[in-house]
Amino acid sequence: MSHTPAHAQSRPAGGPVARFLRSYYIYLVLVAVVVVLSAANLDRFDLFERGNFLNQNNIINILRISAPLLTLVGAFTLLMVSGYIDLSVGSAASLSAVVYALFAIHGLPFPVAFALTLVVGAGLGAINGILVVRLRITPVIATLITLSLYKGIALLLVEDGVSAIKSGGGLSMPDWFNSYGRIGVMLGLPAAFWVAVGVTLVLVVAQNRTLLGKYAAATGGNPTAARLSGINTGRIVFLLYVIVGMTAALAGIARSSFMSLGDPLSGDGMELSAILAVLIGGTAFAGGEGRVLRSFIGALIIMALTVGMLILVPAYFQTLLIGLALLAAAASNHLISRKEVVS
Repeated sequence: MSHTPAHAQSRPAGGPVARFLRSYYIYLVLVAVVVVLSAANLDRFDLFERGNFLNQNNIINILRISAPLLTLVGAFTLLMVSGYIDLSVGSAASLSAVVYALFAIHGLPFPVAFALTLVVGAGLGAINGILVVRLRITPVIATLITLSLYKGIALLLVEDGVSAIKSGGGLSMPDWFNSYGRIGVMLGLPAAFWVAVGVTLVLVVAQNRTLLGKYAAATGGNPTAARLSGINTGRIVFLLYVIVGMTAALAGIARSSFMSLGDPLSGDGMELSAILAVLIGGTAFAGGEGRVLRSFIGALIIMALTVGMLILVPAYFQTLLIGLALLAAAASNHLISRKEVVS
């Protein structure tokens, strides 16, 4: 049996070029995706003409519909960096969308409905934290349970005979309801997008400048060493679940506002998109390594491809391509995060 020398150190495998690509590949991929999608139909449309990917209205629309996922991936990244996962985020977003729509349709003003929905999201995250940290249920199992639980509650909150919370039956959505996710407030983009940017910036700072980010990485990298060094890993993980729940609520609000209704299925598949964005961004699935900003770029890549596929690929191929992309992301994630041992 071979042993690693005591003085050996690990560093990313490969030379300077490999290390450069490892650091900046996500930005190169985004540029490549934009170039390919914008060049795909140049035979029919000029570069910035309506119908081309780079048309201003198309870019605004992509960023607008990206707001829910962009809001979510930063907190999801920190949770995965800590070595944990939350598969219930899509259902939590759906439930939050329904709750937000119910608050709005029953006359609560925007600030109150918004704040109360965030409280609901924090509560949903806290439930996950209790199951994982206190009851020590495996994160995948615990959040699969709450995935079904939260979706079931969302469906129960919608009256029989209707598919979503929307105007009708003597009740109507207030005029402000779709402003958050649809109406441009700066550069043609709605408040939901700028909230996503703000949340991401806060989490970038938290990851790089606060104990939360350092402790999350320590917990995911070596939980035993983290506990022995005095870090309350359980408290860190619980807090991260609460933060993920709150960002899932923000995602639900953005989705509900954009759709102008509270759909109990609106968050379906969001957990897969979040995982894919985080893996594309280079976060190690086993924990200990990952960057919030890269996951944000990964989410942009996914949304750009999603919209691009609507134009270039038949609908029945899209699910297959998403599955292949997830497989490729997992494989590339493993290759990117490999370390080599040197003396």
